[in-house]
Amino acid sequence: MIISIIYFILILGLIVLVHEFGHFIFAKMFKIHVYEFSIGMGPVIWNNEKWRKKRIKEKKKVSETIYCIRAIPVGGFVQLAGEGLEEDEKVKKENLMQSKPVWQRFLVMFFGAGNNFILAILILMLSGFIFGSPDLSTNIPNVIEGSPMALAGVESGDKIVSINGKKTKTIDDVQLYVTLAGDSKTKFEIERDGKIFEYEVEPLTGKEKEEKKYGFGFQYNNTLERGFIRSIKYGFTKSYAIARQVFVTLKELFIGGVSVSQLSGPVGIYTAVDQTRSAGWYSVINLIALLSVNVGIMNLIPFPAFDGGRILFLIIEKIKGSPVKAETENLIHNIGFFLLIALLIYVTFNDILRLF
Repeated sequence: MIISIIYFILILGLIVLVHEFGHFIFAKMFKIHVYEFSIGMGPVIWNNEKWRKKRIKEKKKVSETIYCIRAIPVGGFVQLAGEGLEEDEKVKKENLMQSKPVWQRFLVMFFGAGNNFILAILILMLSGFIFGSPDLSTNIPNVIEGSPMALAGVESGDKIVSINGKKTKTIDDVQLYVTLAGDSKTKFEIERDGKIFEYEVEPLTGKEKEEKKYGFGFQYNNTLERGFIRSIKYGFTKSYAIARQVFVTLKELFIGGVSVSQLSGPVGIYTAVDQTRSAGWYSVINLIALLSVNVGIMNLIPFPAFDGGRILFLIIEKIKGSPVKAETENLIHNIGFFLLIALLIYVTFNDILRLF
């Protein structure tokens, strides 16, 4: 349990650090005053304040930014001058966030998520280079004899083109759409020798499924290919596949295909880390990439308090030619923040219930 907690803190810490560093580095690049760079939330465990005071006392050059590590290893933030209503007479007007052009503020807001995408691509490239790159094609290497897929007419070597009318570009799509199909009869569009065939397959359910250890009855391609170029391609392709999964899941969430109760928070992430840790570094690296892409996309949703919500206000400002009143924007972001906290409490409660 202690080892899993350490993994959880390190994985979440890395993803948050990379995300906040994206905001931070572009703020510094555009000479925006940064008050604080913090990893974690809640009480401060460590900061560089003593070092700063010592440097000031010695009349030496000192960083304007306070760097913090906080007690709760969930989240983090970069506090920029001019983000809110408060004004600081000690900060020059040209160093305030709102004094910068829209395109600069856009890059500051976007590259939190942008850094998460870059992390996922790089870490998957590394995984492909070290362990080998999995074949992400939708070819079926083996259809189990006597299974629902075999009885319907699907053969080993066939390629899955779509499931229930939804195109499958990678094996990740296949896994997602099979999961969403559940135990219901499912339509598979199959390519064989350049021709397209359609099959309706009803998976095994209940005790029969448990006894035979499969629902539809086909196996995924587990072959690994090595090579530097192959690992680069894998990094981009797998990251794209993960992003597609996130977008499809979000769409299903809005149309009712996926329930809010199925979402996971910090407890659910800890459970995933605990289960993945024992499977080895290959699985841990893939989990980091999965979480990083999820964090990136979720932050770009145009919802108040998210980076995407702030970007939305920048787009509105660009269209109307003037910014939304700071009071109005802050109020909307605060309401969004409290709604997010309520959602976090709800999903955490559900995560705890699933543990028992």
